[in-house]
Amino acid sequence: MEKGSGKKTRYRIFYETRILLLALGSGFCGVSIALILIWTWGFTLKAELTLTMFIVLGWLGFAMAARERVISTMRMISNLLAALREGDYQLRAHGGVRDDVLKEVNREINSLADILQEQRRGALEATALLRKVMDEIEIAVMAFDPDEKLRLINRHGERLLGKSLDELKGRTAKELGMIDCLTGEAPRILEFAFPGRTGRWELRRGTYREHGLPHQLIVLSDLTRALREEERQAWQRLVQVLRHEINNSLAPIHSLADSLCTILLRHPRPDQWEEDIRQGLEVIANRSRSLNRFMSSYSKITKLPKPNLRDVDVDECIRRVVELETRMPITVIPGPSIVIKADSDQLDQLLINLLKNAVEAVTETSGSVHVAWKKVVMPTPCLEITIEDEGPGILNPDNLFVPFFTTKSDGSGLGLMLSRQIAEAHNGALILENRADRQGCRACLRIPC
Repeated sequence: MEKGSGKKTRYRIFYETRILLLALGSGFCGVSIALILIWTWGFTLKAELTLTMFIVLGWLGFAMAARERVISTMRMISNLLAALREGDYQLRAHGGVRDDVLKEVNREINSLADILQEQRRGALEATALLRKVMDEIEIAVMAFDPDEKLRLINRHGERLLGKSLDELKGRTAKELGMIDCLTGEAPRILEFAFPGRTGRWELRRGTYREHGLPHQLIVLSDLTRALREEERQAWQRLVQVLRHEINNSLAPIHSLADSLCTILLRHPRPDQWEEDIRQGLEVIANRSRSLNRFMSSYSKITKLPKPNLRDVDVDECIRRVVELETRMPITVIPGPSIVIKADSDQLDQLLINLLKNAVEAVTETSGSVHVAWKKVVMPTPCLEITIEDEGPGILNPDNLFVPFFTTKSDGSGLGLMLSRQIAEAHNGALILENRADRQGCRACLRIPC
């Protein structure tokens, strides 16, 4: 520190001395000529000494004044810059006249102070807004330094850990029981018991740098409430469907049972009463078998096997499925030669369901069905198969994938549900929408390739 201070002192003395020497040098020639003239002009000794002292002292005085004026200006600028460095933007530079160099310097320093003050105000407001948002969101946000010590946590995180920031800051992830959050895959779902709450959490992890050091940012989202709400809605839909289908079966069974009891209790019994009882029991048996098939269908939805991924040639697969449809010709628009990893049987079943729906939709309008495929990047490469028809389009889009919902007299309401499950099992997606160019429906299947 002393060495640095020494260097700084020598530089200051050297600069001040140089200013003084320059000031003295600027008047040296004039002073020398004046002194030569005085001492050679024939003045008295007293006059010569007086004039010599007056000229030399004036020369030194003006040099020192010039030095002090330059040094004071530099000190003022240094103090202003030091204030800016310390974050004090209230000081302002003054001095100089219009179109003066010093005036321009002061103006630029004041402009810099105004800019820095505005930027600081914006940064403080942005920081306050970010802090407010972090405190209000129902997501725990935490940051750990390279030593795995907690450096940042929002209010929700404090409630989750059951302590305040002052109590938590500086403690290691191991002490907080969160070492698992800093390792392993991310994002992922984990079950964790925090002091403030126990449940299922979605863990996301990222990195950022502060003062040149890498920090880990941990984001924990509580999935328990959302999962419970989804579960509640799923149960409501399931109960509605079950109640509808079971009532449809039990109502005629109950009615027929009452009618058969009435026939058996009548005396004398009507003619052909045995035939009536036989037919009634047959109807009851048929409705019972239908109800059993209905319950078996639910089991079919929940037991879709995991895809057995193998190389599948897209062109061959589509043409094979198209050949199975004999009710009308299907127009195939050739695409690029693509081989994907998929379960051939499940993919065939998915395409069969989509083609079946498209063909049945155009029977009323005598339209056509087109099948095409291409490779797209969004954001990763994937295969896109589109099946377009010229039918009436989608009339009730909200119930497209609702199990057992169907507008067909002989439909099961499971085809689209199973098709979407197959697409999602292949990490893909199935989208059904009305066509924008004309009447009809467009089914779009995307599978990574």
